[in-house]
Amino acid sequence: MIFILLGILTLYVLTISWLIYGFTKINSFEYTGSLPRNSFSIIVPFRNEAENLPVLLDSISQLNYPIDLFEVILVDDESNEKYEVRNTIYEVRVVRNIRISNSPKKDAITTAMQFVKNNWVITTDADCVVPENWLLSLDNFIQLHAVEMIAGAVTYDCESSFLHHFQQLDLASLQGATIGCFGIKKGFMCNGANFAYTKSFFQKLNGFDGNNTIASGDDVFLLQKALSQYAEKVAYLKSKNSIVTTKPLNDWKSLFYQRVRWASKTSSYQIAFGKRLGILVFLMNFGLVYVFVVTMFGVFPWLFLGILFISKFGIDTFLIQKSNSFLTKNKVRHLFLCSLLYPLFTTAVALYCVFGKYEWKGRRF
Repeated sequence: MIFILLGILTLYVLTISWLIYGFTKINSFEYTGSLPRNSFSIIVPFRNEAENLPVLLDSISQLNYPIDLFEVILVDDESNEKYEVRNTIYEVRVVRNIRISNSPKKDAITTAMQFVKNNWVITTDADCVVPENWLLSLDNFIQLHAVEMIAGAVTYDCESSFLHHFQQLDLASLQGATIGCFGIKKGFMCNGANFAYTKSFFQKLNGFDGNNTIASGDDVFLLQKALSQYAEKVAYLKSKNSIVTTKPLNDWKSLFYQRVRWASKTSSYQIAFGKRLGILVFLMNFGLVYVFVVTMFGVFPWLFLGILFISKFGIDTFLIQKSNSFLTKNKVRHLFLCSLLYPLFTTAVALYCVFGKYEWKGRRF
């Protein structure tokens, strides 16, 4: 058993090192100052977001981009109260979601596609804030690259609580892995809060056909379908000017269900590297939990547990620090304590998503 665990550790360290290398291979992009040429349709699915939507819409009103070159389509997914938009300087439309599948968000995007006027579509979430040069960075990147799908970065607006910083470190590791995978030509993840593609490309891919029975995954499954058929048309925009900020969750139960929702997509990944990476990360975290438990009963020496933890902690810290410095100006906090908790949390999420159901926006899946 010790040799198996050391084998998993070795493979894990080598894989994360490869992702760190990939992270450095993606060049940072600054907008070039070229005049805007592209027009965008911003799609925002929402459900009971009356508190958050005005903040998002206000950030959109401050975009450094001509207002005649973008529109906003809000897709209401059965909110308890009708949301009305007031006093915007740009075009906003509110439409009702047309449910045709088991995935409310995919249905919302498909519904919005019937109304978009522009070829470039960007999806984001109602609880987000977009930076002022968001569209300008995308436009300048598009002008220089022959692409039809662009993945972008997302970060949290954290307060001082341990829970918030736990989420930021988790997101930093995910975003670092996402960028790293693109850097080694093994991309398979993205975040729907900052995801752009052309309407024609969406139609060429037949939208979400093939995975609309899965409640979430409006981002990763579409990305994986694109990468499997037209990899040369997909890119990652690594630009601090285009990082979208979202809110962390405020209780552990909501965080647990969110991570279960994210993890539940892994078994349906179309790209084998994504599945293998997910299995490797689970085995590494489960292995740490297992070794800790049996070490309590004297099966393994404490030195062996220390070697496993310190090795994982060291390589994870390197990736997290790189990713966090790109995503935010805030320093990493509670890293050691979060690293102690993370294997237990991740193992619980992975095991629960096999047997249990989760809640999302007041619904159970």
